[in-house]
Amino acid sequence: MSWLSKVRNSISSLAKRDTPDNLWMKCPSCGEMLFAKDFEANLSVCPNCQHHGRIRTKTRFDLLLDDGYSVLPTPRVPENPLNFRDTKKYPDRLKAARAANPYPDALTNAAGTIDGRKAVLGVQDFAFMGGSMGMAVGEAFVAGVEKAVADNCAYIICTAAGGARMQEGILSLMQMPKTTVATRRLAAAGLPYIVVLTDPTTGGVTASYAMLGDVQIAEPGALIGFAGQRVIQDTIREKLPDGFQRAEYLHAHGMVDMVVHRKDLKGTLATLLGYLERKEVA
Repeated sequence: MSWLSKVRNSISSLAKRDTPDNLWMKCPSCGEMLFAKDFEANLSVCPNCQHHGRIRTKTRFDLLLDDGYSVLPTPRVPENPLNFRDTKKYPDRLKAARAANPYPDALTNAAGTIDGRKAVLGVQDFAFMGGSMGMAVGEAFVAGVEKAVADNCAYIICTAAGGARMQEGILSLMQMPKTTVATRRLAAAGLPYIVVLTDPTTGGVTASYAMLGDVQIAEPGALIGFAGQRVIQDTIREKLPDGFQRAEYLHAHGMVDMVVHRKDLKGTLATLLGYLERKEVA
């Protein structure tokens, strides 16, 4: 046996140190290798290119609401009303999604304050079946609006969705007019409705409550649209502009009121609530 083989064998016999698989991550935008804990500590924003990563429901609540908020119960709805099955049964998909998520469906509401100003905040989680809009999401949205009306405060929604939930077919599409009517209740009560568009917000969610806010805010770089870019390009047979359907492009063309960095979002919402809250006339 050569000396090289002896050295190689002795090295391989040494005990290997266990290292976590998720210690490092690669920024999907600039490709920079980031220490995962530093990325999370920076609000899941890349310090190199400012790419805004997706964050979960509880993280969003903690980021935007003051301490002491309360998570509202998710309304119960009929499950698998169409007995839908593709490669898996729909109840099995729901069971798997709930096992991987702390909340029972894609939209969860919490009641609290933002810099002392009362608000109800709804958050869609893309990690739950792509944030898809089914009956549970529609009911949760209406419940959030009703809570805001009862508490005489604003309703704020952070959207993130791939669109309607195909396993619920026409019933999922019926949530579009349902949520639209709910936003009119806020308007009738003179209460603010603010939308925070996060990455991605697409499909039927964009075609309904995501574009009906009194103020439309978007996080930097968020994908926002109805149909996919490739579908549009193949339909009109023209090359689309760079950055099409991104937050900055939509802001430049008047579809979004402002693009706000995640670290500034809570302060911006507090300022808007100060402007929009109904004032008592002496």
